[in-house]
Amino acid sequence: MNLGFVFKLAWRESRAARRRLALLVASVAAGVAALVAINGFTENLRTSVAQQAKALLGADIAISSRKPLPEKITRLVDTLTRADSTGSKAGAHAQVTSFAGMAYVPRTAGVRLVQVKAIEAGYPFYGTIVTAPANRWSGLAGGGRVIVDPTLLTALNATIGDTLALGDARFVIDATVSNIPGDIGVATSIGPRVFLSASDLAATNLIKFGSRVEYEIFLTLPDPGRSQAIADKRRPGLRAEHIGIRTVEDDRQDLTDTLTRLGHYLGLVALVALLLGGLGVASATHLFIRRKLDTIAVLRCLGATAGQVFLAYLVQALAMGALGSLIGAALGLGIQQLLPLVFRDLLPVDVRIAVSPQAVAIGVTLGIWVAFVFALIPLLGVRRVSPLETLRRTDEPGPGRSDPLTWAAFALMAASVVGLAAIQVRNLRDGAVFAGGVGVVVLVLWLASLGLIAALRKWFPSRLPYLWRQGLANLYRPANQTGTVVLALGFGAFLLATVFLVQHNLLREFRVGNAGGGARPNLMFFDIQPDQAGGVSALIAESGHPASAPVAIVPMRIAILKGKPVVPDSTPRDTTEQEPQRGGRNRGGPGGRRPPGGWAIRREYRTTYRDSLTDSETLVLGQWWKGPRGDGPARVSIEQDLATELGVTVGDEIVWDVQGTNIPSRVANLRTVDWGRFQTNFFVVFESGVLEKAPQMLVTLARVDSAAARGRLQRRIAERFPNVAAIDLSQVQEAIESVLSKATLAVRFLALFSLAAGTIVLVGAVTTARLQRLREGVLLKTLGATRAQVLRILVAEYVALGLLSAAVAIVLSAGAGWALAKWVFESRFDLPVAALSGLTALLVLVTLLVGLWSSAEVLKRPPLEILRSDT
Repeated sequence: MNLGFVFKLAWRESRAARRRLALLVASVAAGVAALVAINGFTENLRTSVAQQAKALLGADIAISSRKPLPEKITRLVDTLTRADSTGSKAGAHAQVTSFAGMAYVPRTAGVRLVQVKAIEAGYPFYGTIVTAPANRWSGLAGGGRVIVDPTLLTALNATIGDTLALGDARFVIDATVSNIPGDIGVATSIGPRVFLSASDLAATNLIKFGSRVEYEIFLTLPDPGRSQAIADKRRPGLRAEHIGIRTVEDDRQDLTDTLTRLGHYLGLVALVALLLGGLGVASATHLFIRRKLDTIAVLRCLGATAGQVFLAYLVQALAMGALGSLIGAALGLGIQQLLPLVFRDLLPVDVRIAVSPQAVAIGVTLGIWVAFVFALIPLLGVRRVSPLETLRRTDEPGPGRSDPLTWAAFALMAASVVGLAAIQVRNLRDGAVFAGGVGVVVLVLWLASLGLIAALRKWFPSRLPYLWRQGLANLYRPANQTGTVVLALGFGAFLLATVFLVQHNLLREFRVGNAGGGARPNLMFFDIQPDQAGGVSALIAESGHPASAPVAIVPMRIAILKGKPVVPDSTPRDTTEQEPQRGGRNRGGPGGRRPPGGWAIRREYRTTYRDSLTDSETLVLGQWWKGPRGDGPARVSIEQDLATELGVTVGDEIVWDVQGTNIPSRVANLRTVDWGRFQTNFFVVFESGVLEKAPQMLVTLARVDSAAARGRLQRRIAERFPNVAAIDLSQVQEAIESVLSKATLAVRFLALFSLAAGTIVLVGAVTTARLQRLREGVLLKTLGATRAQVLRILVAEYVALGLLSAAVAIVLSAGAGWALAKWVFESRFDLPVAALSGLTALLVLVTLLVGLWSSAEVLKRPPLEILRSDT
């Protein structure tokens, strides 16, 4: 085969059709841009984490616990930091004690829940904390001063130099924090941080029984290279006492894995844009081949073989795909500069942007491959163009349904989608699942378009005015664009609508409303000591607001489960005994999620005691206890999902460790809990008469409609009972909305690439039918139709296409949103009709504008010019 002739033919043919081939270039560029941006940003994240790992932890090793660290830890710290025989420099250590409290400025009226961090001198050992005014961090060691998050000054209407009341102590606000290594912007949305000297901690008098306190010791070692070996050796023994230990390498690896997975799965959204671009490649190639049928037939008459012509146009498609990939890579590098702004408040590292050759290479390679695979099917029709086409004109290459190469091309396309997804997420199973999901959505969109065509043919609205009938008839005429348009625009709209529905349903559970007859609590007071319960209730009552009776909370752990002592898990690289924050809810309190299986055994439970169910609970197995407590193990009620995790049922025995005292119990019943209700919900409930004398703290809920009244009530209680903390649900709602809005912004940003790729495909679909539209317009104008009437026909067609695309996308997104709400987030599902109607209107508008813009030639060109060009 003469390859020189093939390349010359490809070049000559491209010069005459560069405007049309621009569609192919644009289709590939949009998807490659998204892929290069995300993959390059992910690579930058990994690099930044590796470079900033020490600053993120602030030390070589951190040891942490929910209880005061025992004397053996002090001895261990002394041993680890002692200089060794080689004469190396001794290490150092500093303790950080963290807990929640209420803070206010005496000269203003505000009060705010804060995260208090009592710091010993020297911390952090690595990294720099930036303050405003500058260089104030070291001044904390002198005592009497605090450094706060800037948001606290705003919340309390305070300024630098004001006095901050925290518990029984008063401090001067010395500075605000501008930057902390490992800081996540949204982490302080609910509770701004207050940093003070460890020497001032006792003066606050805020740590009481039941307070959620975390004790951490940060160490530097004489030989930092041994930190991982030391942690691995000590971890099993410390785990037995519910003490965690982690290193720089632990944090680096965990954070790298998490951020890499995030980047890979965001890359799947970008991959959708590339696959839609592939559809645009197929559409543009099909258009180009239709335009070149006469040329191909002449070449066949002059002796060119079918293989030569096919290869010439394949080379042309690959060249345009390569050009589109290079343009997309350049655009992706520009977009990559914007991504740190999109993710700014969600990342614990300062991302340093640099060009990733690997990301560029992968993006360009995938772009060229997609151009090849999607162009292959329409190009195979070139082989079936006969020399007789010079005499017997047709608009399409002959059918190739029985062509084995066509079926092989379809199989290659399907395998490519699976392979591309697997490459993106580095997992074949996840890639196959993603490809299957894409296939289902594509199939539904395609079937919907076929269903519309069939329905219009069978039940055509013949009573409509002629112009509307003509426009709707265009949806099922030969060479119609219904399927392509619905598929292209519907997929992008499906992604956007699904992301919106997930965000909407996650947020609605936290919205403050009048659910439950207007009595839904929106204010929670916790860490109440038993001797303070009466005073707190009296203050709430004096304010004239409804409040619940105080509920006791008793911390405990499982000691023996069904006769077997609980042996602490020695899983490598476990960090601390903190509960993982999943779903943004507080387990064992207002709202919650079921814990993972291993954690269900190890975790600390916060339980209560009572003799009746609440309105958020439903008994599903066993009987609720009645009458006074008898002899034998205490009767307990277990939440159904937790019982499944623990492998227990009615009649099984559990021994609980309550502050060193073992209390045997027997499971009396199982119940479900509506964790979405803002009230005191618990995994485990004891019968009365067992825990009343156990160390405990109390929680009470109140309903205060006015934000100002909520502030005044919190201020009065903070002044009277400094250790009692409060959570305002309206502030929780605002914080969650802020977090979710920032998280979904990135996904929406990438979904817009899919919509952009779909719009390019729409342009290609409209252009494909350009010649037929021109002929129809000529015929209508020749028969007396005005330009306005032709315009109305086009409007009818594109409004119908936009409505169908939006309707199918919304139905699909509703199904996906419901499935995610039920099976992933375990929440109720709500369909926001008004917002989705707005999305429908937007999609119809996009379809109409693009369609009319691409069809402008139909309205402008006179009939005589078209008739002459066809003769």
